[in-house]
Amino acid sequence: MNVIETKNLKKFYNEGTELEVRALNDVNLSIKQGEFTAIVGPSGSGKTTLLNIIGGLDTPTDGKIFIDGKDISKLNENQLIDFRLHHIGFVFQAYNLIPVLSAYENTELIMLLQNKPEQERKERVINLLKAVGLEKQIDKRPAQMSGGQQQRVAVARALASKPKFILADEPTANLDSKSTTQLLDIMKKLNEEEGMTFIFSTHDQRVIDRAKRVITLDDGKIIQDTSKQKN
Repeated sequence: MNVIETKNLKKFYNEGTELEVRALNDVNLSIKQGEFTAIVGPSGSGKTTLLNIIGGLDTPTDGKIFIDGKDISKLNENQLIDFRLHHIGFVFQAYNLIPVLSAYENTELIMLLQNKPEQERKERVINLLKAVGLEKQIDKRPAQMSGGQQQRVAVARALASKPKFILADEPTANLDSKSTTQLLDIMKKLNEEEGMTFIFSTHDQRVIDRAKRVITLDDGKIIQDTSKQKN
């Protein structure tokens, strides 16, 4: 089953002027449940724009984007906010943790917004922080943690809502080699053992090497789509 499908997706900036930029130009893409996919390409190729549109953070100029069969290109801003809250997990390059909240509180926040019961929140947060190896950092705030630890909190937070998939925009860009390996190990384990779908935008060869599928963008178009053989 396709969890994500785009049809003739276009995103133009400064449309109809001399400064027009075609960030995405007729992108057709299907991603199935359980994929571990890297979207690659040079800077300006459209990677982040594609992730933002899939995630409902931006709207297309033309075309359609289906999540679980629902055309989110027709949703208004409030509907998109609600849809993101319940269906999509995000991991950003800059972590985007709330500085005054602990690892526990940052992970719990999205479930508070979803009005989940306290006991359900507590059990899921603790289990998620254990899954990303941070059970001993549970009460620490972002400033008390390393970059790698903060990014692992971001992964736990992204998973807290039980999303259909995780969108990760350059998640290893600010991490050292050890932290990158640890983070990718966690994500790969979640993918293989729990069937969690991950879509990365990345320049990082370490991410690309682990991906099951690599989609290459250039000038807003898919120029290559390669699925790797299973070992």
